[in-house]
Amino acid sequence: MPHSRVTPRAKIETDNASAREAQSLSGQRCYSDSMHVIGTVGLPGSGKGEAATVAREDGIPVVTMGDVVRQETADRGLDPTKDHGKVAQALRDENGPAAIAERSLPMIEDRLEDHDTVLVDGIRSDTEVDVFEERFGEDFTLVSIEAPFEVRAERIDARGRDAGEDEGGEPLAARDERERGFGMDDAMAQADVVVENTDTLEAFHERMRTIIREGVGADAGTETETEPEDENANRTEAEADP
Repeated sequence: MPHSRVTPRAKIETDNASAREAQSLSGQRCYSDSMHVIGTVGLPGSGKGEAATVAREDGIPVVTMGDVVRQETADRGLDPTKDHGKVAQALRDENGPAAIAERSLPMIEDRLEDHDTVLVDGIRSDTEVDVFEERFGEDFTLVSIEAPFEVRAERIDARGRDAGEDEGGEPLAARDERERGFGMDDAMAQADVVVENTDTLEAFHERMRTIIREGVGADAGTETETEPEDENANRTEAEADP
């Protein structure tokens, strides 16, 4: 198999009971002791949409931050396939860098009323990470999904969902630059787990299923690798990346 690596980092030290008591006193909602909020971060075409697919297959609700942007784009009478990036930037310019994360919190909290685990798809910056860590403490796990530029470009071409450069869409290099401008690199550096998604789609699904079901503790203190098998594997993955 192609190179695959999973690397955890130390979790934020928080006292769950104290955190929930503070939430109760402040009027915030309190959640079960088994609550787990998983956030994914990664550049376009890395595999965030496939991670969301795994969660849905396990009956876990998914809150997609890109949906906030898509709705705002539609509300402004713009084309979501072409103007998504401009509207995402406008929301942050108009309401601050945490605007989209803050708009996502009520959706996450609603789903936690009926589910122990929620996956948040499409975190873009360290500021957004801070929003979720402040709200959910050590019950929040950040997963960075990574793949080389060429692999991501082939996946995006194969899925055919985004407007191509010839159709007025944004080139991948420009999208990467925009995402990094939001603080994507800093967010990825804060990840609790790093998954290098260059393996087969099935292997990636299994890796994500383990993380979603067992949490970061399943891999704590370990690093796993698999030896190369087919350097072209998983390059046609269809990913629903916001």
